[in-house]
Amino acid sequence: MRKAILGALAAAVLGFSITTALAGEADVIAVEAVQEGDNTWRFSVTVRHADEGWDHYADRWQVVAPDGTVLGTRVLLHPHENEQPFTRSLGGVVIPEGVDQVVVRAHDSVHGDGGAEIQVKLKR
Repeated sequence: MRKAILGALAAAVLGFSITTALAGEADVIAVEAVQEGDNTWRFSVTVRHADEGWDHYADRWQVVAPDGTVLGTRVLLHPHENEQPFTRSLGGVVIPEGVDQVVVRAHDSVHGDGGAEIQVKLKR
C-alpha cells in the first residue's frame, strides 16, 4: 500500500513537472520601436508563451540598456491562453543619449527571464 501511495505521489509530482516544462519560457518574437520625442520611445512587442492560466503565464516584458539598466517594463495583467502570440505596447520609454541599442526580454511567472530576446538598434 505504501508503494502505491508513493508511486501515485511521484506520478503527480512528475506530471506537474512535465506540464510546467511544456509551457517553457516566454519568447520575444518581434519588436517595433518608434521614437516619440527627443529621448522617448514607444515599443510594440510580440510575445509567445504557452500560457496555462494564472499559475504559469507571461507576466511582463522589459526594455533593457546594454549595461543592464531596465528602462521600461510592460506588466501583463492576465494570461493570454487563447491569444498567441500577442502584442502589447509601452510608450514613454526614456532612452538616454548615447544608448543606440536595447534588448527586449520577456518574463513568465514560473521560469522568470530566459526565453528568446531581441536586440533592437535604435535609429534616432
